[in-house]
Amino acid sequence: MDSGFWYEAGSLLPSIGVGLLFWFVMRAILRSDRREREAQRQADQDYRELHDSDE
Repeated sequence: MDSGFWYEAGSLLPSIGVGLLFWFVMRAILRSDRREREAQRQADQDYRELHDSDE
């Protein structure tokens, strides 16, 4: 009976692994998108400050 439990638990490991991999990839994508938006916002602000002072 105990060995059946370990076979069943072991059969779930690939699904858990793929789920964790998907989670890490999505987290990395969302974090990089957030950082890119912050950098773009800062670049736009710097550009506006540079060109507003010229006028």
